[in-house]
Amino acid sequence: MGGDLNRAMGRVVLVGRPNVGKSTLFNRLTGTRRAIVTPLAGTTRDVLAGTVEWQRRVFSLVDTGGVAGASADPMQEAVADRGRRAAGEAEVVVFVVDGGEGPVPADDELARELRTRGTPVVVAVNKMDDRRARAHVPEFHRFGFEPIVEIAAEHGQGIGDLLDEVVARLPPGPAAAPGGEVADAEGETGVVVVGRPNVGKSSLVNRLLRGDRVLVSPVPGTTRDAVEDVMRWHRRQLRIVDTAGMRRPGRVAGGGRIEAVSVVRARHAMERTDVAVIVVDAAAGVVNRDAAIAGEAEAAGCGVVLAANKWDLVKDRGPGFAARFDEDLRDALKFVDYAPIVHLSAVTGERTGRLLELVDEVAAARRTKVTTGELNRVVARATRDHRLSGAGQRTVHVRYAVQTGVAPPTFTLFTGRGARLHFSSEQFLRRRLREAFGFVGTPIRLKARGR
Repeated sequence: MGGDLNRAMGRVVLVGRPNVGKSTLFNRLTGTRRAIVTPLAGTTRDVLAGTVEWQRRVFSLVDTGGVAGASADPMQEAVADRGRRAAGEAEVVVFVVDGGEGPVPADDELARELRTRGTPVVVAVNKMDDRRARAHVPEFHRFGFEPIVEIAAEHGQGIGDLLDEVVARLPPGPAAAPGGEVADAEGETGVVVVGRPNVGKSSLVNRLLRGDRVLVSPVPGTTRDAVEDVMRWHRRQLRIVDTAGMRRPGRVAGGGRIEAVSVVRARHAMERTDVAVIVVDAAAGVVNRDAAIAGEAEAAGCGVVLAANKWDLVKDRGPGFAARFDEDLRDALKFVDYAPIVHLSAVTGERTGRLLELVDEVAAARRTKVTTGELNRVVARATRDHRLSGAGQRTVHVRYAVQTGVAPPTFTLFTGRGARLHFSSEQFLRRRLREAFGFVGTPIRLKARGR
């Protein structure tokens, strides 16, 4: 599971009260923009993990929500509890404080908790670009922790010194591979779980990871960051990514900056992943927003599996319900008719194993290569039986075809004068390619070129 991999690498956890700059520091150290950063206290809810390499040492870095102090977030208690649990699993804790404000009672409260754990603590006095900060630095010595490192996470000031202190306190662990790559990431399959709010995405992720990895509540919009973790399944390594619920654009615009950024992160996650598991609510039925999300996944080029969640709530709807539901789903999501469907329950775990099997099949299909000879025989048979048309319904002749890419499978068709095919002809060819080579769950890209 992901926790085992993190522990093997060494686990460093960022803790502190809300709005001291933990997420900014996380993004700076991991070289990403995964953690959402806003001036609103309580923005971070879930525990985020990333990989850091410094001086040939690789370790896992964990960002947490505020574990002490005031926050307007109604879920602050649950967020703080998850942060404390993450700190309890740390090998080094980076205690982030606000140099501009100086120590406050919430900092003292957290310092007392950390002293009882016995874990090495590095105090990071953030926001040292604030002119008031210099006078406050000596006050942080009252916590009793050494060292105290002065940083400005937003501008990168003091980051090298902080990393030196962290690495010096980590137990022996793996070094970075040549080029800075981490060996564990090799051969990894990315799986992003997407869908409307409250269809059970986070519950499904927790079920797959066999733990309380992601915060779950009946409140729409609970998940904000794209939270990821790694799991092992049948000697495969899967990186599972949970995402924020994707509402209609108009509602997102009215939901404020945090929701807008959350949805953008979900879209970016689809662009980077191998397979998107689109979760739909079997009890509520298929809606237009499900189709829009599926369209975004198809446009991103990732493989698609359709997961009808909450199947435990619809079992009493008669023997023909499953067929009717699948027919409605296919009708609403016509442009991803190649995606397999699985009926499951995140609550009971029913058929989640089958979901992983389908993810594996789709990931393999995205990487499938076919020989030029086989490809041209299939195209020749298809065009012999069916006239291909282009703009203005003119007949288009395919001279030959080659596969020019994978993930997703991409084919270049050499046609007279580089004429592009009409959409209906492209769909016809895609169907024939699927019949011949499988390509289950993956988009197929077709390009036209002149000879």
